[in-house]
Amino acid sequence: MPAVAPDDFYEILGVSRNASEDEIKKAYLRLARELHPDANRDDPSSEERFKVVNLAYETLRDPERRRQYDMFGSSPRGAGGGADPFGGFGAGFGDLFDAFFGAGGGPGGGQRTRSGPRKGEDAEATVTIEFAGAVFGVQHELTVRLPQTCATCSGTGARPGTTPIRCSVCQGAGEVRKVRQSILGQMVTASPCTRCGGTGEEITSPCPDCRGEGRRREEHSLVVDVPAGVDDGATLRLPGRGAGGLRGGPPGDLYVHLRVKPHPTFMRQGPQLHAALHVAMTQAALGATVSFETLDGTEELEIPAGSQGGKEIRLRGRGVPNLGGRGRGDLVVILVVDTPDDLSKEQEDLIRRFAESRGEVVAAPEGGLMSKLRGAFK
Repeated sequence: MPAVAPDDFYEILGVSRNASEDEIKKAYLRLARELHPDANRDDPSSEERFKVVNLAYETLRDPERRRQYDMFGSSPRGAGGGADPFGGFGAGFGDLFDAFFGAGGGPGGGQRTRSGPRKGEDAEATVTIEFAGAVFGVQHELTVRLPQTCATCSGTGARPGTTPIRCSVCQGAGEVRKVRQSILGQMVTASPCTRCGGTGEEITSPCPDCRGEGRRREEHSLVVDVPAGVDDGATLRLPGRGAGGLRGGPPGDLYVHLRVKPHPTFMRQGPQLHAALHVAMTQAALGATVSFETLDGTEELEIPAGSQGGKEIRLRGRGVPNLGGRGRGDLVVILVVDTPDDLSKEQEDLIRRFAESRGEVVAAPEGGLMSKLRGAFK
């Protein structure tokens, strides 16, 4: 294999520019066996050629490095060009600069990795759900109007049939670096390129529909999965459902704020539900079995004889599910004893006789002597 300068990695490996990863790997293994220094002890140049093959393979085997190589050409550091003065430490002088200034060398110069298309903005929306939906979970359809990837240019921002070009200001780096002198030495500051917005590319012929932005504001619907056990005021984060990014950038997130409608019967306190059950005075005194409508369906409740107002009847596992966990809270039913206020004459007499049998003092009947005397002085 003749010595080849490291300016065409495809030629070095003997593959086409459309070669697959598998073809690149096979070509590298073949050349590595052929050029390995252990197999060419009589050829001092084989070690240098072996380094060139290694660099070519390491560049083309990685999709991101291969893409950058296809766009910008060979690595500025090259390969095989002399011994590494820092080889004993596993890193070259250029690598030390990379750690501070990015790929390619010192302050203000060299090839840098562009920042890429900017991520889309996060968005917010508010939905109102029924009380039972918050308890058991529900799927809620939401319609939002947000920037979405332009279908005409597929998010590139360029008119169909054209492609973006390397930015003339930042030369594809996506950022502009400035060097200034200070008492501490040279200081380097970097900021996104204003010409390309940090993408490293310019649009010379913008898409007529999105005007080069790569996205258009459109209305679309999505289904929000509300988990069981959420409470009023909770916020759900939907990754990647926010505004689309500029020129094919990743979308932002969508934050959905939940509002829960109040229930006419139930009041929530954490995982517990509370409800009032009105029972007649006679039911509370003598006991009864009454039907009560829970969120899970109708339950038959046993009212013990002699129950007082405020008594609690607890239904285990009929409350709110624990959000993100197992089990449910309880439903606490509080008795409210109703006193009748529309008694007939016969019912009133019965109660009076009942009070008399218990030795309880009650008010005189409205039609009695005292009532007539009070009426005479009015």
